[in-house]
Amino acid sequence: MLMIRAYRPSTAKLSLLVTALAAVCVGQLPPIDSPQYAAKVLTLTGRVSVLRDSQEVALDAGNLVQVRQLIITGPDGYALFQVSDGSTFEVHANSQVIFRKNAPNWTDLLDVLLGRVRVHIEHLGNKPNPNRVITPAAVISVRGTTFDVTVEDDESTTLVEVEEGQVAVQHALLPRGDPLILNPGEQKRVYKNEPLADNWIQKGTVVRQALRMLVDAVSTYATRAPKVGGVSGGSTGVGDTCTRNCPGGATIPPLPPAPPPPPPH
Repeated sequence: MLMIRAYRPSTAKLSLLVTALAAVCVGQLPPIDSPQYAAKVLTLTGRVSVLRDSQEVALDAGNLVQVRQLIITGPDGYALFQVSDGSTFEVHANSQVIFRKNAPNWTDLLDVLLGRVRVHIEHLGNKPNPNRVITPAAVISVRGTTFDVTVEDDESTTLVEVEEGQVAVQHALLPRGDPLILNPGEQKRVYKNEPLADNWIQKGTVVRQALRMLVDAVSTYATRAPKVGGVSGGSTGVGDTCTRNCPGGATIPPLPPAPPPPPPH
């Protein structure tokens, strides 16, 4: 009788084969600092920088931000970034954001440590484009949408506002059950030390969204306005001293009293 013996490679040979295949796969991937994985600065105003070797380096339009770099904006800072799939994110004033902190997990787009970002995720043709934004209190998962994320000064509260599409919100520290789904015009405040409750979702309003756009526009204009007489935004017409409602926090002194009427004839 003809005997057929199955071939079983030794454990050592199998391990070498797996290691070789892994090396080939890794060799085919572009380096982690490739422009393919970077974020490009499209527009920028005010102070915007990245942290490199524990030093802040100022950014300009056209610069690239590499993975795991911390983006920092000052009180007058704002920047619009774009990634390779066409998606964009805006970093507003007084914010700290890590770009692709968990690389090479490319679905983790941003870690928002402080401040406010606005994210627009492009669809990949007719397919969803999974991305996540992570804060100290929340994990926001999206497939193609436009939304705002704000981490307040004490880092204990995250506000998620949806403009277009849907986002799924889960608590970062106390995940329980299914994530909460937010639709256009809805917002949710997530508290770091409290479980995520799905029984209260605030409906946004057109007036509130318009007010937010107006505030952004005024803030951007203020950062671009020239300084005249030591005051941002132009001269006040009363010299360099201001004491009431002047741009940049200064104010204009009160007007002198009107002169007394002439004596009767």
